[in-house]
Amino acid sequence: MTEFEPQILAFACHYCAYAAADLTGSMRLSYPTNVKIVKLPCTGKFDVLYALKAFERGADGIFVAG
Repeated sequence: MTEFEPQILAFACHYCAYAAADLTGSMRLSYPTNVKIVKLPCTGKFDVLYALKAFERGADGIFVAG
């Protein structure tokens, strides 16, 4: 039996959270492979439809970071 690994979609602000995720790669650190990052111009541009589409397409959870 395989262990459940949720698929997480992270919506990240270009200037804040995405920069931190990018720094993670520059420092040769890693984050879980089940987390996918989507860059937004700003978290203020996040629309609830993005969340609904993510769930429709199989995401188990979302994370909005600014």
